Amino acid sequence: MLVLAYAPLPEHKLLYGAISLVLATLVQFAVAGSFYLNAFKSLIYIGMVEMDMLVVLSTSAAYIYSVIAFAYQTAGHPLSIGEFFETSTLLVTLILVGKTVSAFAHHKAIESISMESLQAPTAMIVDPQSLKEHEIDARLLEYDDIFTIYPDTSVVTDGLIITGESEVDESMITGEADHVSKKSGMSVVAGSVNHSGTLSAKVTRLPYENTIRLVGSMVDEAKSSKPKIQEIADRVAGQFVPAILCITAAVFIIWVSIEKAIRHHNTGTACITAMTYAISSLIVSCPCAIGLAVPMVIAVAGGVGARRGLILKSSETIEIARNVSHVIFDKTGTLTQGKLSVVSGEFPKGGSDKLSSIILGTTANSKHPVSVAIANHLSALGLEPAQLEDVISIPGKGILARIEGAAIRAGNPYWLGVEGTNSVRKNLELGLSIFCVTIDRELVATFGLRDQLRPDALETVKDLERRSITVLLISGDNEAAVHAISTQLNIPSSRTRARCTPADKQQYVQELLQPGENVVLFCGDGTNDAVALAQADIGVHMNEGTDVAQSAADAILMRPSLQRILTLIDLSNAFYRRVVFNFVWSFLYNSFAVLLAAGAFPHARIAPRYAGLGEIVSVVPVVLVAMQLRWAKL
Repeated sequence: MLVLAYAPLPEHKLLYGAISLVLATLVQFAVAGSFYLNAFKSLIYIGMVEMDMLVVLSTSAAYIYSVIAFAYQTAGHPLSIGEFFETSTLLVTLILVGKTVSAFAHHKAIESISMESLQAPTAMIVDPQSLKEHEIDARLLEYDDIFTIYPDTSVVTDGLIITGESEVDESMITGEADHVSKKSGMSVVAGSVNHSGTLSAKVTRLPYENTIRLVGSMVDEAKSSKPKIQEIADRVAGQFVPAILCITAAVFIIWVSIEKAIRHHNTGTACITAMTYAISSLIVSCPCAIGLAVPMVIAVAGGVGARRGLILKSSETIEIARNVSHVIFDKTGTLTQGKLSVVSGEFPKGGSDKLSSIILGTTANSKHPVSVAIANHLSALGLEPAQLEDVISIPGKGILARIEGAAIRAGNPYWLGVEGTNSVRKNLELGLSIFCVTIDRELVATFGLRDQLRPDALETVKDLERRSITVLLISGDNEAAVHAISTQLNIPSSRTRARCTPADKQQYVQELLQPGENVVLFCGDGTNDAVALAQADIGVHMNEGTDVAQSAADAILMRPSLQRILTLIDLSNAFYRRVVFNFVWSFLYNSFAVLLAAGAFPHARIAPRYAGLGEIVSVVPVVLVAMQLRWAKL
């Protein structure tokens, strides 16, 4: 089409016009047919006039005018401005090029941060009969298959190491740069990279349910959810096309008036000139940049967070995290490592292996850090757990069970009503966490436990306070233990709460929530934190905790590094800055481009045939700004 329009060919206007008509018709209906379908589907089924309608109107106007002009030329009555079939054809071409460029850039951005791209496609498994290795498609793995992990290869799926020692880079999943030493009995996660030695591992999770797939599904869920700022963008984009149609009509009317009143052209010439300006105005405007302003940044931000060990389950989380005013930490397993050690144990009625076995049976199946510490302590003595009946865990309080008709209660001393006994008071004075056991309401055992702060707890609290964020501490533990931790972290006693049940934690969060003023982030790990996690504006879950708490949270720390809370806040700020830039760019581009296309500047304009370049000019900066988030310092 361009050759026929611009090349210095011999004079055969009718022949070239006929060829151009055929080629332009093919492009208009065969190539651009999808624009017509999409435009009318949106109009009929959704009642919306979208970008495709602008393309349809502008290219159709250029094409129909050219057909009419060619007909007049064939009849021997050429119009003042002849046909320009190349305009509609070039418009379609440039718009498709623009859509292809933006789609490719979008695809590369998403692909580069896709967690599932870390999934190895094949696995080296060991035949149990011949002990020989052979390579299979990773999708064919089954539970308990033995697979080999060679140095400098990625782990194909979650597994349990059987033989070998090595160092593994888990930064793709956890965000931690340091390599983790691995040996027999330890777990490996899909997507991590083995380094120094060869490992043999047993499959514990199949590829469709492993850590990569879990993280990927959460990232996808966050990308598909819409924050409030996206609703604003949707409303703007929804009003954009009708506004452009009104502007186009105004441009046409103004130029007809100018051509007739000032330049004294006839009506036909005036309409033709006005139509070229109207077509340019229609096609140069682009709501695509507005439509991509938020979701493009969300898509990249979700992947950036995942690579740093922070999984966002909701896109609203990243929108509001920059406004966090209060951070509430649970104590055990959150600020502390949750790996308590038993430092004292007393048996007021006398100890015995049978009693210890009963206590071990009571705590053996509980995931609470205190119960785990007690169970590990007793198991190390070579004891076997007793078989109990009706074992029930009560979040925030303790455990109920029965044996041989006797009622066993184990948990915090206040729930058991034994806080006044000598053994309990002695442990309280030492600032220890206390675990008591009663049989038929008689105290039979008291354990004192001590926990260690997480290495980054103090630094995180200081960083939050430097940002003028109020830090609070809440726990179900006794006051002495909570006070000991708050003292180490320099958290005032007025901002600490002890002996809190799940309902107390929820109420505390509710007291701080003040719509329009406070944005509360709660960080916890256990089942007793689930209600508070759900109640807070942002619930952050430590991945070492329970699945119940994880399901209630808005964000998950894949590795228990409290610094990731700061990463969340920084990522939210980076997200907001880029969204604002995208909106400002979209506004400035469309304002200037429409004025330029409408002929508002005397010596500069965008001709109809080049207006399709607007798709590239408007969208590519939005995509590039979003992709730059991958290298932002967080």
